[in-house]
Amino acid sequence: MQTQVSVILPIHNAEPWLEECLKSVLQQDFEGSMELSVFNDASKDKSMAIIEKWKMKLEGSGIPVVIGGHNSPSPQGVGYSKNRAIAQSSGSYLCFLDSDDVMMPQRVRLQLDAAALHPTSIIGCQVRREPPNSMERYTRWINRLEPDQLLTQVFTSNGPTVIMPTWFCSRAWFSHVGPFSEGGRGVPEDLLFFYEHLRKGGGVVRVDQSLLLYRYHPSAATHYILETTIWTHRVRFLEERALPHWATFTIWNAGRQGRRLYRSLTAEARRKVVAFCDVDENKIKKGFYCYEDSQDLTGGAFEDNLRSLHLQEGRNFLHFS
Repeated sequence: MQTQVSVILPIHNAEPWLEECLKSVLQQDFEGSMELSVFNDASKDKSMAIIEKWKMKLEGSGIPVVIGGHNSPSPQGVGYSKNRAIAQSSGSYLCFLDSDDVMMPQRVRLQLDAAALHPTSIIGCQVRREPPNSMERYTRWINRLEPDQLLTQVFTSNGPTVIMPTWFCSRAWFSHVGPFSEGGRGVPEDLLFFYEHLRKGGGVVRVDQSLLLYRYHPSAATHYILETTIWTHRVRFLEERALPHWATFTIWNAGRQGRRLYRSLTAEARRKVVAFCDVDENKIKKGFYCYEDSQDLTGGAFEDNLRSLHLQEGRNFLHFS
């Protein structure tokens, strides 16, 4: 019988969190067929001993565990590990899980229901942060985007509008879009995959329940990706997907970020810029306004102004920073 869901779990030195992560796999209330596919990316701690212990528990509860990996001196990276974990798995659907996160019991069941309805979409979910007060503004953004904003706010510095540790999709769609980039440390493999997914007409759907404990800690892989790398990919995607539809446009930021955006554009795109706007008179006197923190700074007045002008996000304006 075809396995319905493969939980994809790359690991690298995950000893501090792995027990709790694996326990959350065991506690899923999904009643269909599910397997766990683990790929060990050169862990030097006790991660594999923990995996072997939990393999017996999981298989005793009817959840097969597939284990792969390597013991090279250096890890090959998150993209490499995810691709190998997917290749050795067999489920019709893929549920991505980071080794430092914890799934709520209903995650697989609810996301599978959504994926069955949206076969060419990435399915995400709301999250709960650990520690609770870590990156509060980013967490609000993750959890509160409106359904249409899951597609219109794909250019922001926050990255994919549903975060990678919550992704769930069909194997067929992943094969159509993927695989992940295997450039190694410093390569934003999730962002690059997300952009390719959108290029191929994929949708973005979020289950509006908190189905994942999303842990923040200094050793997370995301901290090794340079902001300048992300910025370059974002600008190129903006130029590819949005700017061809506009004959001219205004940059709403007369400060450092607005000027940086302008200088990062190609010469052809720069010629379309007709003005720089701002809410700060001092910046205007200097002779570009970002969405970043705008609602906090203006108490929502900026958003109210956009609505009063009947400007539509995604058509008349886009958020970048």
